[in-house]
Order: sequence, then structure tokens, then C-alpha cells
Amino acid sequence: AMAVALNRVGGRSNTGEGGEDPERFKPLKEGKVTMGSADWEIFEGDSVKSRIKQVASGRFGVTAEYLASADEIQIKLAQGAKPGEGGELPGYKVIGKIAEVRNATPGVGLISPPPHHDMYSIEDVAQLIRDLKNANPTARISVKLVARVGIGVIASGVVKGKADHLTISGMSGGTGAAKWSSIKHCGLPWEIGVAETHQTLVLNGLRDRVTVQTDGQIRTGRDVVMAALLGAEEVAMTTAPLIVLGCIMMRKCHL
Repeated sequence: AMAVALNRVGGRSNTGEGGEDPERFKPLKEGKVTMGSADWEIFEGDSVKSRIKQVASGRFGVTAEYLASADEIQIKLAQGAKPGEGGELPGYKVIGKIAEVRNATPGVGLISPPPHHDMYSIEDVAQLIRDLKNANPTARISVKLVARVGIGVIASGVVKGKADHLTISGMSGGTGAAKWSSIKHCGLPWEIGVAETHQTLVLNGLRDRVTVQTDGQIRTGRDVVMAALLGAEEVAMTTAPLIVLGCIMMRKCHL
């Protein structure tokens, strides 16, 4: 539902780091379609494809077809709610379509390693950006960074590595798919990250080379205006739309 809605209004939905069913890449035909427990009125040309495809350290579900179908490819270097750590999916949840889309073995837990297991330097990030541009020359390449003191220097290096887009992730977002000790008392507010990123890029003459986005519990019009005033051109929202669709907010996806 979220993918169809955002595609209609010109927005972009994100696959997350779990891949995407290739069946979603095909345009839909007009009529009624059952998704979950609801029937949806579909118009000719509607699509359930997520335009943003995420590439995380575990590379779960990442295939050539997956990359080629993207309008934007997002390299997940960090997540604000659990900086320095990857996601974790218990083995009993890796079943059926979840295992199939991730190209995983059913029943075997999936843990994305800490991003620095293959990203030791800005040069490594630049190489991955180059590889993804070769896989899909028309896609915008985004890099997701965590809001922290000193993020401006990191963002400058990533932009010099030819990233087209930056996402600055605050401490309050995420599904909770991590150990409890990793979620509590971690990260900084997105406001700090956006302000420092914008100012540092301006000082280094790099601001016009990249689009800056932020996320992390952005729920109201005031949040959007604040993000724009601090220097962000785009905002990402997930929690609020999911709750509107009926998701029960428990932050216990790690169980």
C-alpha cells in the first residue's frame, strides 16, 4: 500500500536491507488487487515496486536484477537507532517468502555484520559507489549515515567519493531489529547531524553536489520545516505512515 501510494504521488518507498520480490517490479493492471487482508483499487500503470533499493553490509537479497530495477540505491553505512551495528533477524522468522527474497536458508538467523567489516575507509565507500553506478548508471546513489558529532567530515568524504545523496539518520528511528542494549542510549538527534553536515559541506564547497535527506521519527509538519531550516531538502518517514496503515508500534522486532 505504501509503495503504491508513494509511486502515485511521485515519492519513493524503500525496500530496507531485505531485498524485494521480483514480482513487484512489474506494472499492475487496472482492477482490484488483494494485498494482505484488504482489497485495493488499482489503476493502469500502478506499481508496488520500491524505487529505493537498499544495500547493507549483509547484502541480503542483492542481485543484478534488484539493482537494475532501482531509481535510487542506498548504501546503509549506519542506522541512527543502533550506530555501528547491523540488523538482526532471528532464525524462526527466516521462513517462506522472507527467506526466498533474501536468498537465505530457512531457519538460519540473519545478522548484518557491522558496516566496517568491509568499509575500512572512504576509498572503500567510493569503490562501492562506483560499482553500483556501473550496475545501474541511471540510479541515484545514496549513502545513509548516522547523526553524530563529526559527521560533517565523514559526509564530505562520501560526497568526494561521488555520492549523489546523503541520508542523515537520527537516534529515534528504526524498527527495533537489534539487541535491546544496542537500541537504548545510542545515537544523537537528527537535528545535530543535519546542521553539522550542511554547514561542513558549505564550508568545503561541496553542498551543491549532493542532496541531503534526514530521518528518525519525523512525524509532523513542524519536523519537516525544522529539517528544511537546518539544511535538508528531503525527509523520510516510516513510523507514522505504518501506524496509519495499522501497524502496531511495539519496537520488538528483535524478538
